[in-house]
Amino acid sequence: MFTTTLTYDSYEPATEGLREALTSTGNGYICTRGAAEWEDPGASHYPGTYTHSGFNRETTIVAGRAVLNEDLVNLPNWLVLKLRVEDGEPFRLAGTADVLEYRHEYDLATATVSRFVRFRDPAGRETSLTSRRFVSMSDRHWAGIEWTITPENWSGRLEVITALDGRVTNWGVARYQELEGRHLDPVVPRTFGPEVIGLKVRTRQSQIHVGQAARTRVLDLDGQPVNVARELYQMEDYIHQTISFSATEGEPIRVEKMVALYNSRDHAMSEPLTTAGTVASRLPTFAEAFTRHQRAWSELWERCGVEVGDDEVQLRLNLHIAHILQVCSRHTAELDAGAPARGLNGEAYRGHIFWDELFIYPFLNYRLPEVTRSLLMYRCRRLDEARAAAADAGYRGAMYPWQSGSDGTEETQVVHLNPRNGQWEPDLSHNQRHVNAAICYNIWQYYQATGDIDFLSRFGAEVLLEITRFWASLATFNADRGRWEINGVMGPDEFHEKYPGSDEEGLRNNAYTNVMVAWLAHTAGQVLAALPVRRRRRLWDSIGLTEGELEHWAELARLMYIPFHEDENGDAVISQFEGYEDLEELDWAAYRSKYGNIQRLDRILRAEGDTPDRYKLAKQADTLMLFYVFSDTQLAEILGRLGYGYEPDAARRNIGYYESRTTHGSTLSYIVHAHVLARFDPDRSWEMFRTALDSDLNDVQGGTTAEGIHLGVMAGTLDLIQRGYLGTEGNGELLRFTPRGVQKLAGQSMTMRFRETVLKIAIDHERLSVSRVDDSPTLIWIAVEDSIQEARPAQAVEFTLQS
Repeated sequence: MFTTTLTYDSYEPATEGLREALTSTGNGYICTRGAAEWEDPGASHYPGTYTHSGFNRETTIVAGRAVLNEDLVNLPNWLVLKLRVEDGEPFRLAGTADVLEYRHEYDLATATVSRFVRFRDPAGRETSLTSRRFVSMSDRHWAGIEWTITPENWSGRLEVITALDGRVTNWGVARYQELEGRHLDPVVPRTFGPEVIGLKVRTRQSQIHVGQAARTRVLDLDGQPVNVARELYQMEDYIHQTISFSATEGEPIRVEKMVALYNSRDHAMSEPLTTAGTVASRLPTFAEAFTRHQRAWSELWERCGVEVGDDEVQLRLNLHIAHILQVCSRHTAELDAGAPARGLNGEAYRGHIFWDELFIYPFLNYRLPEVTRSLLMYRCRRLDEARAAAADAGYRGAMYPWQSGSDGTEETQVVHLNPRNGQWEPDLSHNQRHVNAAICYNIWQYYQATGDIDFLSRFGAEVLLEITRFWASLATFNADRGRWEINGVMGPDEFHEKYPGSDEEGLRNNAYTNVMVAWLAHTAGQVLAALPVRRRRRLWDSIGLTEGELEHWAELARLMYIPFHEDENGDAVISQFEGYEDLEELDWAAYRSKYGNIQRLDRILRAEGDTPDRYKLAKQADTLMLFYVFSDTQLAEILGRLGYGYEPDAARRNIGYYESRTTHGSTLSYIVHAHVLARFDPDRSWEMFRTALDSDLNDVQGGTTAEGIHLGVMAGTLDLIQRGYLGTEGNGELLRFTPRGVQKLAGQSMTMRFRETVLKIAIDHERLSVSRVDDSPTLIWIAVEDSIQEARPAQAVEFTLQS
C-alpha cells in the first residue's frame, strides 16, 4: 500500500503554505502544520497548531460595526528548533547560507514529516541536517522531533535553540487579517529541571489554559549524552534554551526534542503546565516513542485502508485517509469534538463545523463507528442550544446553526470580505437550514451501519425528533396547491441568497431541502418504532410528543411541495428552488474568456456590481444532492409517496441540466457529480473522481488548501469508492452492493465493519467476494444484484458480476 511517499525535492517559498497543510502531523487530539522547525512565521511559512474545540471569541470593529467571531485558536508554537554554526546567523532556507540540497517528505503510513537539507554558510562550512517529526497516535499528548546534524568539512561549535513560543496569533487566512487575531494571553513560563522548559497561556475569552513542555537532549549516534552548555531566556509568553556543544567533522550528532501538550479540558490531571512538565521529563526516547506511534498507525491502516489497482489513485487515497485519521481518530472519541470542515491544520472557516459531516461520516461509519458516535454526540450535547435558537426564531423543536463552534450557537459570519473588490459584503448563509436535515440523515445512517440502539435510544432519537418538530413548525400550507411548503431558506448552492431585487432573505421551496424534510418526516416514525417500548414512552413524555404531531409529520411526508420545470428538450427536471426557471441565463463563455477561473463567480459578479441571484447558476451541487444522499430506489420511494413520478433517467436528465450551470466553487461538488454520474457514465464519473482526488494535492482552487485541507472532500473520495462505485448500502441485517463501472473497480479491496462484524471486500473484473473474519453471532446477509447470501463467521461468499 505504501510504495511511495509524498516528496518535494526543491524549496519553493510560494507553495510552502500548501505543503505545510498537506504534510501536517496529528492524532485526532492535536494537529500541527508541516512547517520546518527552523523557520519563523512569515509570508512563506505558518507553523500553526490546533486542537479540537480550542475556540475563542473576539470582537472587531468593521466599518463602525462590532463583529464578533469565534475562531479555532492557533496554539503556542512548540516546533521551534534553530541551528547556529559557530557565531553565524541561525540557519533559514531563505537566509544567508547556500542551500546545496533539499528534500521534504511525508510518510503516509505514519503521518511523519521529514526534511533533509545540506547547506554552505558564508564561511564555507558545509553542514547536513535531517529532521523527522511526529505527533503520537499511540499517546495523544506526546510529540517528538529528531534532528541529525553532520558537519561535513569542519569541526567547531554548534548551537541549538529550542523554544516554546506563545506570541502567535491567528493570521493564516488573508481575508481574515482585518479581523482580531489575538486569542492568547500569557500566564507563565518555567523550567522543570535542566532539560525541560515549559510555557502556559490561556485563551482570552474562553479561558482555556494550555500547557506545553519540551525536553531537549543532545546525543551521539550510540545514544549517549553529549556534554552541553545550556543558557535560558524567557519572557511572559516565550521561553527558550540555547544549547551549545562541540562538533567534529564527519561525526553525526542527534538532537531530540520530546514534547508534552495539555489543556485545561483534558482528563486525569490537576493543571496543564505542571502535568505537561512532569510528563515531558518522563518521556521515552524519540525512537521508543516513535515505535509506539508506528504500531498505532499500523492498526489504523489495517482497519481503514482502501486498496486500488492504480498507483496514482492509491497515493491520493492514502493521503486522504492519513488526514482523516489525524482529525478523527480514537483519541477524538474521548473529546467533545465535531468534525471541522477544514480539519485541524488551518484557520479557514475559523475551524467551524458545517454540514460537511454528511460527507465525512460514511467512511467512518464502516471503520471507526465509535468515532462517528462521538462526533454525533457533539450535536446531541448542543440540543438545548438548538432548542433555544428555534424558540428565539419563533419555531418549535431544535434548529441547529449553519456554522457551529464551542457551544452550538450560530457562528456564521454576518459579513465577509470579497477579495475581488476588497469590500465587506453581507452574508446570509445562516439561512442554510438544511444542515438540520443533514444531522438527522447522519444519525440514521450511523444507526443503519451499526445497529447502535443504545445511542439511538439515549441520544440520537431525541435530536432527530426535535429537528423534525422544527421543520414541521417552519412549513406552511398552501391551500391553492394543497401542499406544504418551506420558504425563506438557502440551499446547498450558496450563490443564491434571495430573489433578485428582493429585500426578503431566502428562497421558496428549495427542492433538496423539501425532499429531505419529506424523508425525515417519514423516517421519524421508523425511529420511534425502532426504540424499545419503555424508552419510546419516556421520550414521548419528556418532549411532549402528541398523536397530532405524528399525523402532521405523516402529512408532510405525503404532501410536501417539490418544484419541477422543463429543460431545453421539454423534459421535466427538479427545480433547484421555486422560480429558478425564471432566472436569466449567464453568458458562460464570456465570463470564462474574461476571468479564466470562475469557480467563485459570486465574487466576480458582485465585484462587477451584479449579483448571482439573477442567474441560473450554482456554486456546487444542490438539486443533485438528492441523487447523492439517496439511491434511485430510495428517491423513487420518497417522491412516489409525495405523489410525484420518478423516471429511470431522472438522474441523467437532472445532471445534464445542472452540470453546465455549476461552477464547482466548492470541491465537494466534484464528489456529488461523480457519485451521480457513476449510475450511467462511469468514465465521466471517474474523471470527476480524479479531479476531486487532486483538488487539495494540486490546490485546484488556487490557494485555499494552504488555509486548511478540505476534510469532506477527502472523505468523500473514499465514500465514492465505497458507496458510489461499490454501491454499498446497509439496512438492518442486509448489506447490499451494487457495483458500477466494474472495470475501474478491479483490484480494489477494503475492510469494513457492519453491525459489529468485520468484513473484507475484494473485487476483480468478474467477481466480488466478501470474507467475514470475525466470530460475532450477529446474522449478516450480503446482497449483490439479485443474489443474496448469508455471511457466516470465518467464511467467504462470492458473487459473479455482470460486466
